[in-house]
Amino acid sequence: MTAAFIDAQGLHAWYGSSHVLHGVDLTIARGETVGLLGRNGMGKSTLIRTLLGHVTQREGRITIDGRDMSRARPHQVAQRGVAYVPEGRGVFPNLSVRENLLMAARAGTDGQKVWTYERVLETFPRLTERLGHGGQQLSGGEQQMLAIGRALMVNPALLLLDEPMEGLAPIIVQELMGVIRELVEDAGMAVIVVEQHARLALTLTRNAIVLERGRVVHRAPSDALLREPDTLHRLIGVA
Repeated sequence: MTAAFIDAQGLHAWYGSSHVLHGVDLTIARGETVGLLGRNGMGKSTLIRTLLGHVTQREGRITIDGRDMSRARPHQVAQRGVAYVPEGRGVFPNLSVRENLLMAARAGTDGQKVWTYERVLETFPRLTERLGHGGQQLSGGEQQMLAIGRALMVNPALLLLDEPMEGLAPIIVQELMGVIRELVEDAGMAVIVVEQHARLALTLTRNAIVLERGRVVHRAPSDALLREPDTLHRLIGVA
C-alpha cells in the first residue's frame, strides 16, 4: 500500500445539536478504492462532507497529501486534488454540457492532465450528442455522467462519489458501473464510493468500511465481505 493521501483521526461532526460522527478514523492511500457502506442515516454522507470541509461543526485531525486540513474550507480541499460528485449531481442547469465541463478543466496537483475534455467525451459518448444542451435538459443518467465527467476534468488524486446510482434506470446503472470500474482500475486515482446498494459498491472497490451510528464498525476487503452474506446482512441489512 502506498502512502496515505487522506488520514483522518478522531473525527466528530455535528449538525446543530445533533452529534453525527463519533471518533471516526479513516485512512485512504493513493490509488486505493473504498466502498463506504451503512444503512440510511448512519453518517456516510456526513463523513464525506466533513472531509470536504462542508461540515463546519467538526473536531479531529485531517491531513490531505501530508498537509493539515483539519479546519480547511471546501475550496482549499479541492485545491489539494479532491473532487466530489454529490448526491443529486449538482450540475449547473443554465450552462451547456460543454460549459459545465470546460469550466472545471485544470491540471492536477502534480501538473498531470490525464483527463482532458476529449477523454471525458470518449468515456461518456452520450455527452458528445448533448454538448449544446443545458444541464436542466439532460436525463438523470446524463446528468450523472456530466457530474462525473466534470469532476474528472480537475484531474483529481481522490474522487468522491456520493450515491452515484441513485434513481437511475438499470441500463444506465450498468453503463456507469463500467465507467466507474475503469476509474477504480486507474492506479493513479483513489476513489471512495458511497452507495446504498452495497453489493454494487463492493463489486467496484477493493476495500470496504461500514458505518453504524457515526462509528466505524467493520473494515474488510470488498471481495471478502461479498463472500460473507450473513455479515453483510447483519451490518447493512442485505442478504
